[in-house]
Amino acid sequence: MKRIATASIALTAALGSAAAPLPAQPPADVGATIRAMAKVGYALGSTISPDGKEIAFVTNLSGTPQLWKMPASGGYPRMLTNGDDPVQGLKWSPDGKWIAFQSLPGGGLNSQIMVIRPDGTGLRQLSEGGKINNWIGEWTPDSKALGISSNRAGGDGVQAYLLKLDGEFVPITRKPAGLERPAGFSADGRYALIDRLVSRGSNDLYWVEVASGNETLLTKHDGPGSFGGKVARNGTIYLTTNRDRDRQAFARIVNGPKGPGAIEVLVARDDAELQEFDIDASGKLAALAWNVGGRNEIVVVDLASGRQKKIEGLPGEIVTDVDFLPDGKHLLVSATGSRQPRDLFLIDHVAGRVVRQLTNSPSAGVDLAALVKPELVTYKSFDGLELSAWLYRAPSAKGPGAVVMSYHGGPESQERPQFNSLYQGLLARGISVFAPNVRGSSGFGKRFVNLDNGALRKNAVKDIKATIDWLVASGVADPKRIGIMGGSYGGYMVMAGLVEYPGEIAAGANMFGVVNFETFFKHSEPWMAAISTLEYGDPKTEAAMLRELSPMTRIDRAVAPTIVLHGANDTNVPVIEAEQVVASFKARSIPVSYVLFPDEGHGFRKTPNRIRANVETVDWFSKYLGP
Repeated sequence: MKRIATASIALTAALGSAAAPLPAQPPADVGATIRAMAKVGYALGSTISPDGKEIAFVTNLSGTPQLWKMPASGGYPRMLTNGDDPVQGLKWSPDGKWIAFQSLPGGGLNSQIMVIRPDGTGLRQLSEGGKINNWIGEWTPDSKALGISSNRAGGDGVQAYLLKLDGEFVPITRKPAGLERPAGFSADGRYALIDRLVSRGSNDLYWVEVASGNETLLTKHDGPGSFGGKVARNGTIYLTTNRDRDRQAFARIVNGPKGPGAIEVLVARDDAELQEFDIDASGKLAALAWNVGGRNEIVVVDLASGRQKKIEGLPGEIVTDVDFLPDGKHLLVSATGSRQPRDLFLIDHVAGRVVRQLTNSPSAGVDLAALVKPELVTYKSFDGLELSAWLYRAPSAKGPGAVVMSYHGGPESQERPQFNSLYQGLLARGISVFAPNVRGSSGFGKRFVNLDNGALRKNAVKDIKATIDWLVASGVADPKRIGIMGGSYGGYMVMAGLVEYPGEIAAGANMFGVVNFETFFKHSEPWMAAISTLEYGDPKTEAAMLRELSPMTRIDRAVAPTIVLHGANDTNVPVIEAEQVVASFKARSIPVSYVLFPDEGHGFRKTPNRIRANVETVDWFSKYLGP
């Protein structure tokens, strides 16, 4: 969700011709290919049994993301849940008796905490149900309770709780503020590591005594700062930190007789951000996943000597969910790439090689090797700021042609070269894709991610114009055949671009995007609204600025044919955002298509819905940009 700028606009006959459907249509087999690519599966979100013999994970093999398990040494997977609602957030209990997970009714944010035995029996719901939002943190060491986050107390906060196996909620914190998450516990369960986000782009870690609620702030800082932590078995707190620095580094806080000490940075890089890490069971090794311009590098660090070993030959351009197996020798990771669905792999970090691919996500009817790999390009915006983007050139492109700009959500997110069936569907139709990381994107340091806060959002919208100018000047795009698409905050960028640069964008696809900050703050989850005031603006004190930044206040300037896609159960960006756009376009007889999914929330998780979303979006751009 982001910004707005002013521009001189001439609604000429050229714009009208760009909005007219082009007659040429793609062959039928291309449509079949697009549907096949939308069916490509994935496996992710893994958790390891305490003995290291099994892994549980989420895959959409059944059409809806469900819980499966398999031997860690490889073998045939077994389905453990078969519900209508997606699942996520898996955590195996330390005693091995339970796997906890979240079930998302209708794909919405009101996720419920479930547990199931590893053999598939004993499935039950621990949380109350209804509209309450619940998220899994970590198990207590004795396996008697889960650390979770819940907004069950009402108000605009999400509080940290212990959720016992009998369904009893015990508050961990006494004065909740913002969004709290239990990130770990001391070995005796007396203390909890709490991650508290009061404002997007800045959080803190606290060491909280569970019995009393007494808190110790671990990450005192000035200005924006981001931290993520884990508690090792010996009580040491390891964390990512960008305090007093621009990029995330690896650090620790030693827990001594007098309590937690100071932050000690162990490994830092000026060319990359630490994305995630894990500590092995012995507490001697750390696996660090670095984000280097969107691709990952994995390094294993000896915590005593500081020696580092880089893992060569990673199984994908993006490698995440990095976890040590109990033997300390192997790493379980999920990997994906522009030509590669997300799957799980086992890495022997001692030998420095991939041992085996554990899952094989289905890709029937798709020649993965023939898919397009992107090129990383850089260019300058209006003020000289360097931006980067991933350029996917359609194989049939011989010169300036049809291009769709794709904007990621967040806004604190990053465009990366991962498998994207919608991109590949557009490419199959001869439409290139240009996916930028404009200011406000993550992965490039603290300064860059905060360049779009509040009134600065208009500069990120100006980045859209700089992107169009580069596409035309570089000979990639035909200036009359440029489209724009994006989801969530990316949907905001779509509508902002259509409003600010109507003469330069021929068609749009707005996927569950924010268009009106007044209605967003009024109808979104209270906790989401509360943590978003620094990023977007405070509706109580900055209403005028938020109106200026809202595309809906100037929606009459948007004239490009637009498809709008939304989930009916979306409480993050409520469906009222889509309805405003559709009503305006229909009232002005601007071509618009409205696709509402009754069984989805924020995003499209079910395979049939993803197929429909991809097919209709590709068809829309083919119609108005030309194949």
